[in-house]
Amino acid sequence: MKTTIIKTTILAAAMAMAGHGISRAQQLTGRDIVEKAYNLPQGNDRTSILTMTLVNNNGSTRVRKIKQFYRDFGTVEKNIMFFLSPADVKNTSFMNWSYDSDKPDDQWIYLPALKKVKRISSDSKSDYFMGSDFTYDDLGDRKLDADVHKLLREETVDGIPCYVVESIPKDEDYMYSKTITWIRKENFVGLKKEFYDEDGELLKSLSIKEVKKIDGFWIITHSEMHNVQNGHTTIIKLTDVKINTGVPASMFTERMMMRGI
Repeated sequence: MKTTIIKTTILAAAMAMAGHGISRAQQLTGRDIVEKAYNLPQGNDRTSILTMTLVNNNGSTRVRKIKQFYRDFGTVEKNIMFFLSPADVKNTSFMNWSYDSDKPDDQWIYLPALKKVKRISSDSKSDYFMGSDFTYDDLGDRKLDADVHKLLREETVDGIPCYVVESIPKDEDYMYSKTITWIRKENFVGLKKEFYDEDGELLKSLSIKEVKKIDGFWIITHSEMHNVQNGHTTIIKLTDVKINTGVPASMFTERMMMRGI
């Protein structure tokens, strides 16, 4: 399942629409369900304003405003975000390229104080992004067959019938030992996702609080990632979402990262 903030984020939990009334003989497998999520249409391009609220275990908050852009180039999906406020992170930018192949994502970050674009190495993918509860890997594209997906059960959460899918990585060195995702049976929109650490202990939980259908596309507009081990939470809200407006290819370059918007 694609789990980026900006896809979505993005990236992480909206599922493709599917038919109703599936019989036991036609039961979807765990991979079937995740494949529908992976292939969820997102439009050719998208822009939005992202409000990121960081909440520590004492309840203190920090709020960050971000402008983000997305475009699908066919063989590669490109995302870029620019921090607008507050002053200590203003003009910081981040870019992610996800490929329609087994090639790992390319990621870059620009820090104004260094006046240099830095490429995120594979060894740094488990680092947390800008003090949030999302790692750099979370912001990228988790390939469908990087995990073995198993439908664990069907259950009702807060009155919502769900499929519960467990995904175990094929790479034993991956930062998460497994993830478990709750997916609404009615329309295959994700409800929540749990991430387990290398010791098999619950590390954090992603809750999808609001999903809106905008111009025919399911968009996650409110999500919360809570780290159960340290009590920190990241709240993400999307506003001013615009789809298929013609975002130029020139937006997704290192030069633009340094230049800003």
